Amino acid sequence: MERLVTIYGGSGFIGRHVVRALARLGWRVRVAVRRPDLAGHLQPLGAVGQITAVQANLRYPASVLRAAEGAEVVINLVGILHEGGRQSFEAVHAFGSKQVAQAAREVGARLIHGSAIGADAGSEAFYAKSKAAGETVALEAVPEAVILRPSVVFGPEDNFFNRFAALSRLSPVLPLIAGGHTRFQPVFVGDVAAAFAKAVDGLARPGTVYELGGPEVLTFKQLMELMLAEIDRKRLLVPMPSAIAAFNARLLELLPNPLLTRDQVRLLGYDNVVSEAAKAEGRTLEGLGIQPTALGAILPGYLWRYRKAGQFTRPEAA
Repeated sequence: MERLVTIYGGSGFIGRHVVRALARLGWRVRVAVRRPDLAGHLQPLGAVGQITAVQANLRYPASVLRAAEGAEVVINLVGILHEGGRQSFEAVHAFGSKQVAQAAREVGARLIHGSAIGADAGSEAFYAKSKAAGETVALEAVPEAVILRPSVVFGPEDNFFNRFAALSRLSPVLPLIAGGHTRFQPVFVGDVAAAFAKAVDGLARPGTVYELGGPEVLTFKQLMELMLAEIDRKRLLVPMPSAIAAFNARLLELLPNPLLTRDQVRLLGYDNVVSEAAKAEGRTLEGLGIQPTALGAILPGYLWRYRKAGQFTRPEAA
């Protein structure tokens, strides 16, 4: 365990799986987070002393640089889904990414940057625009950086299926924003972690943007139908025009952890799938030698808790 990797944002949903994958490969893992005292859940993922949490705040470049010192590889997984207080898309995805990239360049480490499918400087969604800005500053500082863009990521702690499954327990109606026609290519968090591990081991092409998607392309409506079938609940799926969804989101944004924001409504106007160019050029999971995992192999393992009787719910006969 002489080789060290620093992961910024390693205590989050994707981060904990990346930490586990790298620990299994024998890397020493330094997890750079704002609150190291809240990262204790990472310790059991490796051997004693293999995983260490250190304090770093993207607003303070000196702390970012200290966390990168001695690392052979630097991974940036810091990201937010909605803005709040000082945590703006610009501050986290653009300015923060620049600090991490410059720290990697300063210490001579390879850089792997976590982004998202849909990152686009011309997008109407601030999330997508800021993700594109983050990619730009990462490649400017470290031209050999590897960019990994996953589609919607699913897994036991995800913020997609868990959120809508929880909502279905409270509401008899689920809205289909933009008519539910937006296409997604959900990717298993374990496969995303494997892709990061491949990149850390030098198996990804330097200076390349990879797009990570699962084996299935489904519309938002189809995903809701799949989720409802898995939790054995019948709910009315009602198409909701984007204008009405944006109006409702304006009110929901007042909550500490909003169910929906206006920016997310804008995002739902764009498909979230692997591009044909990425497929043709091998910039995918398959191109990294990873066989994508199907939704049906994972969803039953964690959505059962949203059934009326949990794991004791009897599946209906076909």
